[in-house]
Amino acid sequence: MTELSNTFGVAARNFKAYPEMPNARELVDYGVWVEELGYDSVWVWDHMLLGVDPNFPIIDSLTVLTGIAARTKKIKMGTGILVLPLRNPVALAKQLSSMDQLSEGRLVMGMASGWYKREFDAVGVPFNQRGKIMDENLEIMRRLWTEEQVTGEYMNHNISKAVMYPKPFQKEIPILIGGYVDRVLQRAATVGDGWLTYFYRAEDFKKSWDKIRNFATEAGKDPDTLKNASQLPIMIGKSKQAVEADMMDWLNKEWDFPEHSDCTRESAVMGSVDECVEQLRAHIDAGVQKIIFVPYKYQREQVETIAKEIIPRLKAYKAG
Repeated sequence: MTELSNTFGVAARNFKAYPEMPNARELVDYGVWVEELGYDSVWVWDHMLLGVDPNFPIIDSLTVLTGIAARTKKIKMGTGILVLPLRNPVALAKQLSSMDQLSEGRLVMGMASGWYKREFDAVGVPFNQRGKIMDENLEIMRRLWTEEQVTGEYMNHNISKAVMYPKPFQKEIPILIGGYVDRVLQRAATVGDGWLTYFYRAEDFKKSWDKIRNFATEAGKDPDTLKNASQLPIMIGKSKQAVEADMMDWLNKEWDFPEHSDCTRESAVMGSVDECVEQLRAHIDAGVQKIIFVPYKYQREQVETIAKEIIPRLKAYKAG
């Protein structure tokens, strides 16, 4: 059991399909609202640039979370995921520790090495070195958060007697690693605090989670301390048959499904409340600790129904 076990978050729509534009103030209001509904956490997506034709306007993830932190008291805030190699690790360590202070310890960071080469080229970060940069950035941030003084020579950073205060409010900001290849799963098990995945079926989640636990054991780390979270698309309606066409249309138009991964449209949770609960129980049985709901088109009715009719039944099921 970890602090993520039997908890339920919800995604915020900080990106839209052009010509629609996300609204920063509406996103902060959304964070306040989902806290009132009882969600334990709110999650935003992270990109600098996204798409060409169509393109997807996106508001900076950490700006949105800072606004939500200032307006809320208890809801946790996460990125699903933040593309770490695109960020300067010293500047990011300072920003996240300040955000964690502002929120009094409510950050849960999902991070990954990224996949969108155009974005790396624009920012000036070598795409083919992103894995190495990811590992170095993680090390630099953790050292700045935990050590009194940091000295070290890295690929892109020469750090000499660096002192960073204040430290995060939490003893350590949880970092969940996103991705699907074995090297990334090993990183989640050994360098990160666990794994954050995206649109996985229950059986595929279990397959990779078992790998992660084995990687941790091989490295001498207790696998029971690892955290995980699964982002799942959901649409509630009269029946699965009644909503399937609309849900598949949305998934095809607005979402990416990387080749060679287990990320799939077939992960979609669809149907009546009873049907959705049954599908979601399979994820809990597979070992998912935290479910992060991605409601159909972020419709308010969907968000409310999940909070009022689905989450209570899942909590009861887990408790039972």
